[in-house]
Amino acid sequence: MMDAGRHPKIKVLAYSEVEAVDGAVGSFRVTVRKKARFVREDLCNSCAECAKVCPIIVPDGYQMGLSSRKAIYIPFPQAVPSAYLIDASACLGNNPIACGKCYDVCEKKCIEFDMQDEILEFPVGAIIVATGMDVYDPTEIEEYGYARFSNVITSMEFERLICAGGPTEGHFVRPSDLQRPRRIGFIQCVGSRSEKYGSPYCSNICCMNTIKDTLLLADHYPDTESRVFYMDIRAFGKGFEDLFTRSKAAGVRYVRGIPGEILEDPATGNLRVRVENTLTGELEEHEFDLVVLSVGVTPRQDSAVIQRLLTLSKTGDGFFMEAHPKLKPVDAPTRGIYFAGCSESPKDIKDSVTQAGAAASHAQILLNAGQITLDAVVPRILEEACKKCGRCAQVCPFHAITWEKGQVAKVVAAACTGCGCCAAECPFDAITMTHFTDEQLKAQIDAILRDHAREKLITFACNWCSYAGGDTAGTARLQFPAHARLIRTMCSARISEELILYAFEQGAPMVLVSGCHFADCHYINANRQTVLRVERVWDKLEKLGIRPERLQLEWISAAEGQKFAEVMRALEPLRAAVTPQEIDHAMKALAEERHRKEAKERAAREKAAAPASS
Repeated sequence: MMDAGRHPKIKVLAYSEVEAVDGAVGSFRVTVRKKARFVREDLCNSCAECAKVCPIIVPDGYQMGLSSRKAIYIPFPQAVPSAYLIDASACLGNNPIACGKCYDVCEKKCIEFDMQDEILEFPVGAIIVATGMDVYDPTEIEEYGYARFSNVITSMEFERLICAGGPTEGHFVRPSDLQRPRRIGFIQCVGSRSEKYGSPYCSNICCMNTIKDTLLLADHYPDTESRVFYMDIRAFGKGFEDLFTRSKAAGVRYVRGIPGEILEDPATGNLRVRVENTLTGELEEHEFDLVVLSVGVTPRQDSAVIQRLLTLSKTGDGFFMEAHPKLKPVDAPTRGIYFAGCSESPKDIKDSVTQAGAAASHAQILLNAGQITLDAVVPRILEEACKKCGRCAQVCPFHAITWEKGQVAKVVAAACTGCGCCAAECPFDAITMTHFTDEQLKAQIDAILRDHAREKLITFACNWCSYAGGDTAGTARLQFPAHARLIRTMCSARISEELILYAFEQGAPMVLVSGCHFADCHYINANRQTVLRVERVWDKLEKLGIRPERLQLEWISAAEGQKFAEVMRALEPLRAAVTPQEIDHAMKALAEERHRKEAKERAAREKAAAPASS
């Protein structure tokens, strides 16, 4: 951080929050609130005289609450800028009756109690999201007694206790009596890989962090007895297995099994741990001076704010979703935005640094380009057909369509990613998608149903997930009925109600709309519109006497080739059960419905044109 703070081309805005992000790739405009520090950072020399006289003491968040700080403080060692700030929520203020001691003692007169927040605006070409992650709070796991037993601590608290810059200045003690613990138990996967508590995913860093801690204890305190309770040790990285081997060689015992309960001896503060050793099948009880809960990581609680500001997608576990897991692992779906570190997924320092370098390189490539190459798949608004309703702007997940009441909608091509949701939403056919026009999609439907229509299953497949899932099933040589005919679109949200009804009118026995999983849409939340449209079509089919079961909706990811095959096998009996009479009825009913709609629209146009002609 010191290097970044001194770099002539890097401006660090500490103690600040991003409030708004406008524009598109290459021309973002960022609004930042720089919070009032109440201390002039350009004058403060960190002499600490103010902190010495401050009477307010609060828990120190940097030290995980294991020590205290004053209301005027430096957040952590080597903070940038190296200047004090005042915690306004704790400070008594500058009322002479209340306090003002820090102001009186400061020789440089750095303290300004009337300092106000600053609003800064500046243009940027690219944005890197490196917001990190949060750590799981194990308080809800009552069996472990965290927050009830003082000698049950988290791995983060253990790091502060053993650190030379920690609350005990490197003297390793346990919280209850400040004595050095000689028997320590580590419990893995606390808040990870659990359907009951925390998250179902692996947090990636916990196993190796514990192995590192056991080696540290063995090196500095050779008489310490360490035991690790685990489900699986995931030592997958370079040199990780060697560290695991060294830990066992140092005398650390690894017990395969997660404890079900921790009990405390009130007299000594020692802890008894009960666990089933799944390797021996025996129920064991261990006594420790200190128990460390190896807690998992979670997405930041305020990630929803960043998601809204930057129009980002999230995966089912709550982390931000990249544009493509293999081809664009650091790119966000919104062009010009990149990820670094644990904002995208749990990862260790090495992987975080690697991704940060890749993100910086991608951003630099973009900034050096001078010009931006846009995707060919963008919408085009037909001004003469646009009714200025604004529905397209309401459903665009990337806010790439601007609209004002009474004005024709406009597309910001640099912000558009080509999902096609706007074209499917427009009721007046005023939007056409390049390379995915209604005419092109209808032509594919016509070609599929030209011969042996009753044997075909029209399948609209999302380019990123369900279409790729079909490829996965094919390359894996999975067996499934060959009646499905895939029509690729960039997103399932491109499929309008009109296209589905058109397929039935042309004689399709069944139609399948498929796309990304509900929480994993590559276009933020576009597939929510898919659900709404399919539900409206179901209602319409039922009113026309057509079985709604003939229209199916499925979510299939690119890796789920097995599910793709299962869905095709499950739909085959449904397709075969559709009778020729049902197909004929649907074709006739939908044709009549279309003719009534066209007649109504024609009458409305003639009525609107009548005053002008007279």
